[in-house]
Amino acid sequence: MEKNKIVIYGSILAFLIAIGLFVYTLNASKALSYLSSDPKACINCHAMNSAYATWSKSSHKNIAKCIDCHLPVGDVVKKYTAKAIDGWNHSVAMTLNTYEHNIDISEDGANRVQANCVRCHSKLTSTMATNEDKYHSGENSERKCWECHKYTPHGKVRSLTSSPFSIGVKEKMK
Repeated sequence: MEKNKIVIYGSILAFLIAIGLFVYTLNASKALSYLSSDPKACINCHAMNSAYATWSKSSHKNIAKCIDCHLPVGDVVKKYTAKAIDGWNHSVAMTLNTYEHNIDISEDGANRVQANCVRCHSKLTSTMATNEDKYHSGENSERKCWECHKYTPHGKVRSLTSSPFSIGVKEKMK
């Protein structure tokens, strides 16, 4: 009988410790902030400081948040699936220190950004498509918007080691 009480109390204690560590990890990592649309969630991780800082000085700041460009729009399941996959990949890269100093967007991420550029600028892109033969003279029409507009909205400097625009970014979520 006494042995059963020790096992029960030990199990309860282990469970409470596990819950405590889980809550601590959620709080320390600001995990719930990633469910929001607040751009400051993107700078919880220091690797995004230059992207946040350059966006915050761009023409897109008052029009589009990070998720408006980098995640699918209109389908909640696709949005949170992409958010979870990107978050996992970012977490692994940061934890294992496998990210490059100049972070490149994934092919899936690039396709999402392209679709959102076209969606937001549909009037312009439909005019361009109508007049493509006049402007591209046979060039590949599958080009990404940032091939011409490469400094929109993040500016020239996006490297982790050379980010003069991100010096002093202290707006992390509380």
